[in-house]
Amino acid sequence: MPAEIVRSAPGEPPAAGEAEEHQPPVAAGPRARARTPARATRREELLRAAARLFAERGFRGVGIEQIGAAVGIRGPGIYRHFPSKDAVLVELLVGISQHLLDAAREARRVGASAPETLDLLVRGHVEFALDNPDLIIIHDRDLWSLPEPAEREVRRLQRAYAEQWVDVLRQVRPELDAPTARARTHVLFGLINSTPHSATDLARAEMAEMLHAMALGAARG
Repeated sequence: MPAEIVRSAPGEPPAAGEAEEHQPPVAAGPRARARTPARATRREELLRAAARLFAERGFRGVGIEQIGAAVGIRGPGIYRHFPSKDAVLVELLVGISQHLLDAAREARRVGASAPETLDLLVRGHVEFALDNPDLIIIHDRDLWSLPEPAEREVRRLQRAYAEQWVDVLRQVRPELDAPTARARTHVLFGLINSTPHSATDLARAEMAEMLHAMALGAARG
């Protein structure tokens, strides 16, 4: 979720590598992997509806029954998918944070060089920002509404994601020290995550190309 969905809390030291990453994501588990396709589809519909409603009205302004009603579920049926509204918010924000980290690791795995990897990181984050403006809004406004363990998990995942960028930036720009590369990384996130406010008038392809060119230029400059 983030001006950026990925940022360290004020006064919070950056992660030293990824030493903490053995901790399991809050929203993962065997039950999630065992869902039938139909159940998974309804769950995804609920998450999309929740993201839209939370972005429009704020987490505190939406009831779990309203989320269910948005996809045609009445009464207690929604509790077959999520035990509470808090659980929906956890899955949205922890889930996207884990997705970003996984995508960054994959970019580093397949990138043939540091410049190519940087290009993949930028393209991946641009796609995220264009596909998920609601999650960016929710993260900025409602991160504090997460239960404390989930909020800590989101911040841990996001620090680990940012460190992927820091490492690659320092390969592309060896003269950068870690604090400077880290600051540059968060500036780039802020630029790309402007989509809830900037991606309004341009066609998606045009906006994606502009964001990619601006972010890559800022990263290399």
